[in-house]
Amino acid sequence: MKAVYTELHRSHDPQFFLVRGVVQRTTEQPERADRLLAGLKAGKHDLIAPTVFGQGPRARVHSPEYLRFLEEAWTAWTALGDSGPEMIANVHPVRNAATYPTHIVGRLGWHAADTACPIGPGTWAAACAATDVATTAAQLVMDGEGAAYALCRPPGHHAYSDLAGGFCFLNNSAVAAAQLKLKHERVAILDVDVHHGNGTQGIFYERPDVLTVSIHADPVFFYPYVWGYAHERGAGPGLGANLNIPLPRGTGDNDYIKAIGEAEKTIRAFAPGALVVALGLDASEHDPLAGLAVTTAGFRRIGAAIARLGLPTVFVQEGGYLSDILGANLTAALGGFEEAR
Repeated sequence: MKAVYTELHRSHDPQFFLVRGVVQRTTEQPERADRLLAGLKAGKHDLIAPTVFGQGPRARVHSPEYLRFLEEAWTAWTALGDSGPEMIANVHPVRNAATYPTHIVGRLGWHAADTACPIGPGTWAAACAATDVATTAAQLVMDGEGAAYALCRPPGHHAYSDLAGGFCFLNNSAVAAAQLKLKHERVAILDVDVHHGNGTQGIFYERPDVLTVSIHADPVFFYPYVWGYAHERGAGPGLGANLNIPLPRGTGDNDYIKAIGEAEKTIRAFAPGALVVALGLDASEHDPLAGLAVTTAGFRRIGAAIARLGLPTVFVQEGGYLSDILGANLTAALGGFEEAR
């Protein structure tokens, strides 16, 4: 399986992370990519550089005002003269406000769901590069590859069409799905990150042509808390095209594979032409976020279960944070998929 990667992700190196009132270094660090690269090397995957697609793929998913905000944000922030080293919102209108703000502080709050998305001087460039990585992987599959992997950083599945959140700015998995839609009438997204893919769900919630399925730690006790419940099924024309499978804290391999089986039934009934896998590796028993307890062998089984769907597949990297086992879990997930194809 070919893997798409660029060093441009390193321009995004956030420092701030607020956890239960305690400020600490974020877990979404550039070192994540180094450990994932080690996993790709162990799996003997061919690395290729992304094609630069420009704004088009991003504009299929994100609003013009949001893309303009992200592009202009750092310049406007530094022009204030008394701003800090990262952009962190102190105003959150939660869309109850009547007027879209013009001041950069107001715009930052409007487009930020939480404080986990500090913007630095290289954030826009890194986020754009990540969408190019995802689009390139999708194009490889459209051009005949059975599967491709996109090492995207920053991740994307918490980003809505005009809202950053949970380390995510641009929704790479949604961008990959939109690219696949140029060829396929229906596309499915299977999110196996420990967190609910709330941004992806939100982007496609009223669409019948993109099925969104998320298997994740129950939001009763885990981020994002207010999305990801089983009763969220889509709306309007998209009713029934969203499936959430929340799992109890500490769920291990066997129960996770049962959840994959439930997802498989819905995906097969939807009959998509292609599949995007939002590949979070933070369901690991060793992940610092400690929501679920999947083993390395379990990730191999997850990869094999996905392969049995028999669909052209784009793997888009989402979460998976700093642990000694991160690279091995990626090797296992992709290896299990390849062995079962």
